[in-house]
Amino acid sequence: MKFRGINPINLDAKGRMAIPSRYREQLSVHCAGQMVVTIDTDSRCLLLYPVHEWEEIQEKIEALPNFDKGVRRIQRLLLGHATDVELDANGRMLLSAPLREYAQLEKKVILLGQGKKFEIWSESAWNQTRDEYLKDDDDDLDLHAGLQTLSL
Repeated sequence: MKFRGINPINLDAKGRMAIPSRYREQLSVHCAGQMVVTIDTDSRCLLLYPVHEWEEIQEKIEALPNFDKGVRRIQRLLLGHATDVELDANGRMLLSAPLREYAQLEKKVILLGQGKKFEIWSESAWNQTRDEYLKDDDDDLDLHAGLQTLSL
């Protein structure tokens, strides 16, 4: 299962968001609508994984030496904020208040496909971040050697 595309979504008053219908069947089959949402440690957005994808990541994070200060930081932030979510009969999921607050989510949000996961952004934060990416000079975009061989 690969997620791609940008999807504008409205949160309801309870903090629920509807997953676009084009992903619902895939999520139903792939993970029975069971997902995990956590924070991104580099940007004010949320990361949404099908549960089995998240479990692989969690195992890797837990296997790291927790006596290392940087590892403990990542464990506390990613694992500590990880929240199980489930799609309801209407294809909605509830984002908890602490997660919405972290990502500064209000009514208008963006669901951004990123391969094995989604990112959830406030619309204004995503627009600002996207615009910053687009105006960056090529000098700031040191492409990985493998990416330089891609044909667009």
